[in-house]
Amino acid sequence: MSEKTFKTSILPKYVEHLLLPDSYPHPVDRVQLLQTHISFVTLAGDYVYKWKKPVKFGFVDFSSLAKRQFYCERELFLNRRLCPEIYLETVWLSREGRSFRLKGEGERVEYGVKMARLPEDGMLNRVIAAGRLRPEHLALIVDILVPFYRRAEQGQEVRNNGRAEAVARTIASNFAETERFLGSTPLSSERFSRIKRGTDAFLRRKELFAERMNAGCIRDCHGDLYSNNICLADTGKIHIFDCLEFNDRLRCIDTCADLAFLAMDLDFHGLHALSNFFIDHFIERSEDTGLLQMLDFYKCYRAYVRGKVGLLAAADPAIDASAAEGWSHSAGRYFQLAEEYAGRL
Repeated sequence: MSEKTFKTSILPKYVEHLLLPDSYPHPVDRVQLLQTHISFVTLAGDYVYKWKKPVKFGFVDFSSLAKRQFYCERELFLNRRLCPEIYLETVWLSREGRSFRLKGEGERVEYGVKMARLPEDGMLNRVIAAGRLRPEHLALIVDILVPFYRRAEQGQEVRNNGRAEAVARTIASNFAETERFLGSTPLSSERFSRIKRGTDAFLRRKELFAERMNAGCIRDCHGDLYSNNICLADTGKIHIFDCLEFNDRLRCIDTCADLAFLAMDLDFHGLHALSNFFIDHFIERSEDTGLLQMLDFYKCYRAYVRGKVGLLAAADPAIDASAAEGWSHSAGRYFQLAEEYAGRL
């Protein structure tokens, strides 16, 4: 998650309330608000509260209060697989007269997830920006991921997501969700067509997907494995948090699709040697050499998804023009990267 500027006048009333330090039952000097295209996040003292926006896209549906409650509970459960000490509890905001109260007795109007706050300087995106990322950091991440994937669920329902037809549906959804932006955005019709041709051609190689299924590589993964969701704590401990809870199809995937997100992210930041080290070290630890033939395909997919997220965020009315321009610019870079990967398929 990255910090975005916002227009207070168009924030929901409950978010305006959560920006007040005395809204919390613990010491808070000031509250910071972060936004993604699907979440509001308040940083308050030693804790972080994540609240889901009432949005409905092709890949996520938070449109009702009941759904937001369900996915908050799901987020807590799934993230405790890797970060049990960070994900503390689900909370709610209740209406108290003309105001609101955290975990109050009145009508519940929103649900959220309460987390322990991680050191901001340790966030991997900041570590990268400061030029402090080292191979040993990535080796530690691999040391967490290898046993995590080995114990992750791999039942038949999970395995079915690895079929070429299932992956093709996910890819098609991404393309459909960006078509309305063509022509007036960083995603030109020509680039869109080149990326689509490359991925469509690779998807016809159904035997590759079948091999990954037969090798047991389709698992209930993290789903959102990139630098914004990894923290290097002062103690040396690695925290991998904020897994994708809102769509099982996007989380129950080939482990290569999970790894490709961080590898692509490193490429995006120009850290190609570290990206290669990350993949090579994973192969060495896991003996999964088969992922190499899938890597560029899934890197392309991940870059395209990040481009899509940039377009959706830039169109969010809660994000001001300057921040929207930043989202749009990064979307263009991601789409360019996706095109480069597609050219190698």
